[in-house]
Amino acid sequence: MPDRHTETLQIEGMTCGGCVTSVETALGGVSGAIVESVEIGRAVVDAGPEATRERLVEAVEAAGFDVVGGESEPDPQ
Repeated sequence: MPDRHTETLQIEGMTCGGCVTSVETALGGVSGAIVESVEIGRAVVDAGPEATRERLVEAVEAAGFDVVGGESEPDPQ
């Protein structure tokens, strides 16, 4: 397993800039996560080994939003 990977999360329930800020803050609080971008409906995170997809999804859900899809991609070496 590579040291870092990219997680792309499709998120429902985001409707405004405040939602974007909430998701960005939630994801930024996950150990090993570097938030690359957040926009309404989508977030991209550069994730270390401890920032599992499950932890990222839990953070988004704790902020009040639903993750409905997305994918993990290993970073090229």
